[in-house]
Amino acid sequence: MRRLLNLSFTTLKKSVMSEQLKYEIARDLGVDQIVSQHGWGEVSSRDCGNIVRRAIERAEMNVSSPK
Repeated sequence: MRRLLNLSFTTLKKSVMSEQLKYEIARDLGVDQIVSQHGWGEVSSRDCGNIVRRAIERAEMNVSSPK
C-alpha cells in the first residue's frame, strides 16, 4: 500500500497526445530546442498551453473534414 502511494500521478495516467505530435507542434512553435536540450519540464506554461491549443485545433479539423 505504501508503495502505491509513492507513485506520481504521471505514472498512472495514459498519454492523450502522441510524443510525435507533441514534438511536431513544438517544432512549429519554435520550442523544440528547449525540449531536446532540457526536456518538457523547461517549456513555459504559455508554450505548453499553445501546444495543447494547436493539438485541439488539429483534432477539430480532423473530425470536421469529410472522409
